[in-house]
Amino acid sequence: MIKIAAFSKDEGLRDDLSLKQLSERDWDWYWVDFESPADGEVELLESYFHFHPLAVEDCLHDLQRPKLDYYDDHTFFVIHSINPQTLEREEINIFLGECYIVTFHKKPAKAFDVARKMLLKHKGKEDVDEYFILHQILDKVVDNYFPIVYRIEDHINEIEDNTKNLSMERLLDELFDRRGELLTLRQTVHPMRDLLYRVLNTHHLDGVRDRREYFMDIHDHLIKVADIIASNREMTQDIRDSYLSLNSHQTNRTMQILTVISVIFMPLTFIVGIYGMNFQHMPELSWDFGYLAVWVIMLAIAFGMFRWFKNKGWFD
Repeated sequence: MIKIAAFSKDEGLRDDLSLKQLSERDWDWYWVDFESPADGEVELLESYFHFHPLAVEDCLHDLQRPKLDYYDDHTFFVIHSINPQTLEREEINIFLGECYIVTFHKKPAKAFDVARKMLLKHKGKEDVDEYFILHQILDKVVDNYFPIVYRIEDHINEIEDNTKNLSMERLLDELFDRRGELLTLRQTVHPMRDLLYRVLNTHHLDGVRDRREYFMDIHDHLIKVADIIASNREMTQDIRDSYLSLNSHQTNRTMQILTVISVIFMPLTFIVGIYGMNFQHMPELSWDFGYLAVWVIMLAIAFGMFRWFKNKGWFD
C-alpha cells in the first residue's frame, strides 16, 4: 500500500494523491509512505524514484543496523521500532531528499499513523515540511520505547516483591526472561542513540539544524531510555545475586541441621553397635536393668548433645 501526501501553496495539503497525480505537477514537498508494499510497489523505489541501488537493497534485507548514509541526491536512514507485543525489532527505512521524504516499512507501524495525524493537524504552517515529518516519525518511534521499558520495570518489581508467591525456580526463570528483553531493547536503543547523535552533528541536513532543539529532545529521550535499561539490568543482577545467595544460605542451613542430627546419632549408633555383637560372654548381660541403663545413657547423650548444639545457636 502506498500513501501519498503533498503540499503546494495553491492546493494546500493533499493526503489522498496517487503517483500519477504526484507527477502531474510540481509540489513544494511531498511524503510517500510504502506500508507493507507488494513486489511491484517495491520496484518503484528504483524505477520511479531512482534511489541508490545499495539503499534499495538495504530496504529488502532485514535487519540492518540503524544507520545514516549520504548519497548524491538523498539521505538514507535505517531506524528500528519495537513491536510492543512480541518485542521484535521492525525496520523502518527513510529516504530524505530536497522537498520530499519517502518512508518504507514492511509492517504497519503506529508511529506513522500518529505522524500523519500531526501532519493534518499542523497543515498550513510554514515549518511543516519533509523535516517536520522526519521529526514526527523519529519522535513517535522513540516515544513508543517508554511503555515497553516501564512494563518490563513493573515486572521486575513484581519479581523482587514476589507478590505471586512463586518458587525460586520460577522467579529466576522470569528474571532471566526480563534480562533477555532488556538486552533486546539495549541492542535497539544504543544504535538509535548513536544515529541521533550523527543526525545532530551532520552538515548535510540543513533542516535538522533549523530544528536542532526538537531533534535534541529525541536524543535526550534515547539517553533516558538507555539509562532506564541500564538501571533495570543492574536491578535484575542484584535480584539474581540475592536469590542465589538466599538459595545457597538455605542449602547450607539444611546441610547444617542434617549434619547436627547425624552427629547426635553417631554415639548412639556406636553404643548399639557394641551391644549388637554376638559374644558368648557379653558384659552386663546378666544385669537386671542393663537394657534400661543403655537406653538412659543413649537418651542422656542425645539430649546433652542437643542442648549443647542449641546453646551454640546451630538450630537458630
